[in-house]
Amino acid sequence: MTAKVDFKRELPCYTAARNTPQIVDVPDLQYLMIDGHGDPNTPAYAAAVSALYPVAYAVKFAGRRELGCDHVVMPLEGLWWADDMDTFTTARDKTRWHWTLMIMVPDWVTAEMFRDAVARVGSKSRPGRLGDVRLEPLSEGRCVQALHVGAYDDEAELLRYMHEVFIPERGLTMVGTHHEIYLSDPRRVEPARLRTILRQPVAAAG
Repeated sequence: MTAKVDFKRELPCYTAARNTPQIVDVPDLQYLMIDGHGDPNTPAYAAAVSALYPVAYAVKFAGRRELGCDHVVMPLEGLWWADDMDTFTTARDKTRWHWTLMIMVPDWVTAEMFRDAVARVGSKSRPGRLGDVRLEPLSEGRCVQALHVGAYDDEAELLRYMHEVFIPERGLTMVGTHHEIYLSDPRRVEPARLRTILRQPVAAAG
C-alpha cells in the first residue's frame, strides 16, 4: 500500500494567506456533493453534512481495500449563491442562500466505487439524504482566494474587499460560484479561531 496522501498539503489551492487575496489556478477536481437551501444553522444543513461524511469514509476505505490507495478525508466545502449576492455582504439574510456542500475525493475514485460506497452506507445506517449525494467534477480555473480567521458571520468585510476592490482593480470579474473551504471543525474550535478559505472564480473583465 502506498503512503496516505493528504491533498491539503499536495494541492496549493488548499493554502491561502490570511486576509490577503491571491490569484490561484485551481485544477479540475471531483467531489461528493449535496444541495440545499436556507440558513446553515438548521437541521436541513446538518442532515446534508450527515449524509456526506459516511460516504466520504466509505470511499476512502474502498480505495485502500481495492486499490492500495489511501488518503486523508478532505474538509467540508461549500458553494454558496443567492439571487441577490448582497445577502452575503450586507443584509446577511441566510434564508435566501442556496448551497452545495462538498468533500473532495481523489481521481482514483470511480463512479462504480462511489455507487458501492453509497450502498455500503445504506446497508448499515441510512442517512436521511443519502440518496441525494452525488459524485461530480468541478472546474474552477483561475480564482481569487484568501484565508479568513474568525466566525463565519465576520466574513463580510473580507468578501467586500475581494469583490469590490481586489478583483476589479486587477481587470477581473467574478464568474462561477462563491466557494468556502472549512479547514476547522466548528464542533471543536471556538468561533474566533475558525479558519476558512474564501474563494471566488474570476475571468478577465470585458
